[in-house]
This record gives sequence, structure tokens and C-alpha cells, in this order.
Amino acid sequence: MNDKLNTIIEQLKTLTLLEAAELVKEIETVFGVDTSVSVASAGSAAPAAAAAPAEVAEEKTSFDLILESVAPDKKIAVLKIVRNVTGLGLKESKDIVDNTPKTLKEGASKEESETIKKELEAAGGKVTVK
Repeated sequence: MNDKLNTIIEQLKTLTLLEAAELVKEIETVFGVDTSVSVASAGSAAPAAAAAPAEVAEEKTSFDLILESVAPDKKIAVLKIVRNVTGLGLKESKDIVDNTPKTLKEGASKEESETIKKELEAAGGKVTVK
């Protein structure tokens, strides 16, 4: 193994369990892969790994943001962000926040969807990007 890989492995050994879980989520997001393996498909891991490069080559460029839920005490903060993102009025935005899950935005770029997701999660909402 080369020095670069050895350095990465040594850094990985120092991660806490929480940091390692965050790293896995980030790798899934950035590279568009699914790291979960069910017991039934554990024997077929090699074919799944062979298919992964094809998935990376066809990287998704358009994403849909879905507001899954909102903490009851955080509705106002989330409502403000929903209004900014959608451009809707107060009533329409409130309907989205009160009746989750609802699609907030369709066809967003990767950067835009990540930015919106971070804002909404920081305000107390749960968002799924598809």
C-alpha cells in the first residue's frame, strides 16, 4: 500500500464511532452509493460492488427535497425557510409545514439541495433529498 493510503487508514483508526458514522453518510451522499448490506444480499456483495462504478458514472444532477417532519417547537423557524425556498405565501408555507411529508422543491441542483437541507435541519426540520 502506498503512503497516501496508509495515512488515510491511520486517520480512520482515530475516528470515534459517531465520526465514523458521519463519514459513511457523507461518502454515501457524495458518491451516491448505499453502504447498507442486508443478510440476504451479503453473499452477492461482489456483484453489487461491480455495479457501483456504473452508478457513479451516471451521477444524479437533479434532486427533490421533501420535508419529512418538523419539531413542534421549531415550526416558525422552519416556516421562514420554507417561505424563502418556495417563494410561497405565509398560508401556503404553513400548510406545507403542518402537513408533512411534503415536497418542497423539485429539480434542485446538488449544491442547492444540500444548502437547503442544512438550513432546514439546523432550524429543526427533517429533510430527505431524493
